[in-house]
Amino acid sequence: MKITKLETFLVKPRWLFLKIHTDEGLVGLGEPILEGRALTCAQAVAELEPYLIGKDPRRVVHHWQAMYRHAFYRGGPILTSAISGVDQALWDLTGKSLGVPVYQLFGGPTRDKIRLYKGVGDPNSIKEGIAKGFSAFKTGVGGGRPARIVENKAFIDRAVEHFANLRSAAGNDVDIAIDFHGAISPQTAKILIKALEPYQPMFIEEPCQCQNADIMADIARGTHLPIATGERIFTKWGFREILEKHSASILQPDLCHAGGITEVRIIAGMAEAYYAGIAPHNPLGPISLAACIQLDASIPNFIAQEHTTLGEGYLKKPFVFKDGYVELPTEPGLGIELDEDALADKINHDWRNPESYLPDDNSVVDW
Repeated sequence: MKITKLETFLVKPRWLFLKIHTDEGLVGLGEPILEGRALTCAQAVAELEPYLIGKDPRRVVHHWQAMYRHAFYRGGPILTSAISGVDQALWDLTGKSLGVPVYQLFGGPTRDKIRLYKGVGDPNSIKEGIAKGFSAFKTGVGGGRPARIVENKAFIDRAVEHFANLRSAAGNDVDIAIDFHGAISPQTAKILIKALEPYQPMFIEEPCQCQNADIMADIARGTHLPIATGERIFTKWGFREILEKHSASILQPDLCHAGGITEVRIIAGMAEAYYAGIAPHNPLGPISLAACIQLDASIPNFIAQEHTTLGEGYLKKPFVFKDGYVELPTEPGLGIELDEDALADKINHDWRNPESYLPDDNSVVDW
């Protein structure tokens, strides 16, 4: 089997889909996107095409090494996002060529179903989620405005009240994580975490900028709550520092950014050696979710899966959610097929990252 063509196309609301075509008629699907940089990622994929054309797609790990190392300038969000989507599509093709799901290629499933968690913003949304069967959620800080470097008691009180209201609506049997999104300074993060401790969040995500591994480790030592990070960390080399410094005990690699299925399986193995869990980041589309589910099914230290869509309006057979979980797909490869008719009115977008400013003085703040 030989690769004949790579095809990318923008898909609403902000995604980039990839099809890798072969001379045997099989097509592999991937999602090589970096939010807000879709056109850049599409060009990065196009620059990988001369290497991939004519190659057997089933030499997945060999191709990963070649695409990553032959770039000379290694890593970074654009290169690894492009490689990630290609990697997903190559595994899809490999599974399809053998007639088995990707997780079977890694020794079979370690679980029978995959737990999903859902983003929420208020007590009503968490009650609606519980009614639909969810038992795990994630929220934001809810401080009422963007955080300053040094925050006052009113901001802390508003953020804690926001979480306390969610906890009251959900009860104690439900897991609720909170995402600081790297937008809370180290000067404020410790105070806020301590105030949240009585409500026992499932984890504190990105309590400070993720590149600040030493400070994150200091924050982690100051609380009994699990610290999570990883959506903006790329490859095994990026996660090595997090693990060695004990900056987080829950890793959240994004299979569209961190290096695809190939690399995140390695990251999961590294995490297992440090007794850390894996909760893959995924605010993206149904191909990304399909890749995550294959990975989740094949590792022992999986916790819960983030998602935004089950594939309705994008897949011929969307994932079926029941009682907090989705069943493992049994179809070969990633186990999905795009619904081309439903996609027809979703092609192209011009989504851009939000521009956030502090209302007090119009200075730039993180979003």
